[in-house]
Amino acid sequence: MTTITRDWLREHSELGVSVLLGLVGLVVVVDSLLGSDAAASSDPLGPHAVPLLVGTLLVVLAVLLARDVLSGGHGEAESGEDIDLTVPADKRTVLLLAGVLVATAALIPLLGWPLAGAGLFWGATYALGSRSVPRDPLIAAGVSLVTWILFDALLGVDLPGGPLMGVFG
Repeated sequence: MTTITRDWLREHSELGVSVLLGLVGLVVVVDSLLGSDAAASSDPLGPHAVPLLVGTLLVVLAVLLARDVLSGGHGEAESGEDIDLTVPADKRTVLLLAGVLVATAALIPLLGWPLAGAGLFWGATYALGSRSVPRDPLIAAGVSLVTWILFDALLGVDLPGGPLMGVFG
């Protein structure tokens, strides 16, 4: 019997990706099979066909990846042609981006997508290093407003308008 040591786990770290893919695939399959039935549709496959296919493919991919890793395969290391791999990750940037995402998720129901999205885009540019105060918020507001109009009006995806609903809605 093979004992699993820290070195073995380090050499087979891709198994973590395989487990994650398998779990996500199983959740998608189970959710699509147990999900509520949608209203009658003219679609002969039904509303659960695409999620079931995607979930099944994720599970198959997870099994194939695990088989490859256990038979000695491994991903090629990043060559880092223009990246210095010895420099640690910039935790400040990652935390700022995570904070912006969490704040946006919390603010969308209160402010609507156009305002919360503008905050998202401006916050992301700030976290990534841009400090152009007159330009960045204007571009962020424009991108947010255009995405809201595209998704809400043209694609039929109901994004909350918030206070701007009376102006543009």
